[in-house]
Amino acid sequence: MKRSRFSEALNGVLKERQAGLPTGELCLKHGISGATFYKWRRK
Repeated sequence: MKRSRFSEALNGVLKERQAGLPTGELCLKHGISGATFYKWRRK
């Protein structure tokens, strides 16, 4: 089965969010959209 390109990035972003960084700041820092962040979080 093919692995996702962003599996490690996904875990890092979600951990940073749990640490208390605002969602908008995370999206700018990692170059993703807000919709992408919320889609990752839902998984």
